[in-house]
Amino acid sequence: MKKIKGLSLFTGVGIAEAFLKNVGINIVVANEIDKKRADFFQFVYKDAKMIPGDITKKKIRDKVVKEAIKNDVNFIMATPPCQGMSIAGKMDEFDERNQLVFYALEIIKKIKPKFVLIENVPRQLKTQIKIGNKIYLIPDYIKKELSGLYFLNNESLVYAMDFGVPQMRQRNITLLTRKDTKIKWLFPSKKEKHITLREALKDVPSLYPLLREGVKETVNKFPEFIEYKKRGQALSKWHFPPTHSWRMVEWMLHTPSGETAFKNKIYFPQKNDGSRIKGHDNNYRRHNWNKPSRTITQNNGVISSLTCVHPGYLISDDKDEKNRRYSDPRVFSIYELLIISSLPTNWNIPDWAEESFIRKVIGEGIPPLLIKKIVNELTKQIK
Repeated sequence: MKKIKGLSLFTGVGIAEAFLKNVGINIVVANEIDKKRADFFQFVYKDAKMIPGDITKKKIRDKVVKEAIKNDVNFIMATPPCQGMSIAGKMDEFDERNQLVFYALEIIKKIKPKFVLIENVPRQLKTQIKIGNKIYLIPDYIKKELSGLYFLNNESLVYAMDFGVPQMRQRNITLLTRKDTKIKWLFPSKKEKHITLREALKDVPSLYPLLREGVKETVNKFPEFIEYKKRGQALSKWHFPPTHSWRMVEWMLHTPSGETAFKNKIYFPQKNDGSRIKGHDNNYRRHNWNKPSRTITQNNGVISSLTCVHPGYLISDDKDEKNRRYSDPRVFSIYELLIISSLPTNWNIPDWAEESFIRKVIGEGIPPLLIKKIVNELTKQIK
């Protein structure tokens, strides 16, 4: 089958696009407002035409539309930023980022591609936007603007873990096919067996974190630190120790898999004066080996954030918290994040991208295996 040419809007660094070529879609044009993300995308997808800039500006929109029409684009993927409506964000009803779907639809209506995929967080279903003097729920606005020309899928909520991704992550995905194609694009009908973290990370060696207090103190606390680090680097340059402060590491060292340090009687999150730190039940929490990962967020490098800590292996436990110890009192390495997000472990990450930036873009990206399997349902029909 001849590859369909595609346009990616709000592309970020190109995470969702990672496997599209495998299922017949060749992204030839892309747009991203942030220069650093645009440069990352262009490094990974050298054959695509990246048009950096703000699509709320008519000049940029016109440039995107012109390039897409010139390249015979027949597939558009739009993944507007979700921070304005995400439960991990501020959830400001009229956050200006929620309005970006308006500009995406304007581009879609000008290009009129055969196929469109619009992705965002589940909260998009209940998020309102203001167009002129009228207020619409985002799904209602999409239907109002596009249902005359396109078939839309009715059920739009999916979990990445139902598609072979070892991460729970729920998304809202609208699939559109132009009515003259006679194709109705739906999600795969059969849910897949969930892949647990135990299965996903079974071949990934343990790491001890690098303590902010320095390498000498790290080796003093964890004599195997250097040996474990070498073993990790032999696997991948991206499997290196994250850096954390000893006080947080100590809390997690005594926290069992799947649990939060808030439940500890001795090693609980505390201020310098010994008083308890207050927080959400999912803060300072280890992941559970027997489940897919919880949703990876942009703050995945911070122990105190929402469920960010490695599940850990039991080292010792004599029913006394002081002697109870679990390995890997740290967040996931970038290598582990690649696996959990279903990105290729040899993904061509530019060397200039710093760790915090890589973590952030992985946390904001949609698992590419999920996109691959959804798009494959379309290309099977086209064949």
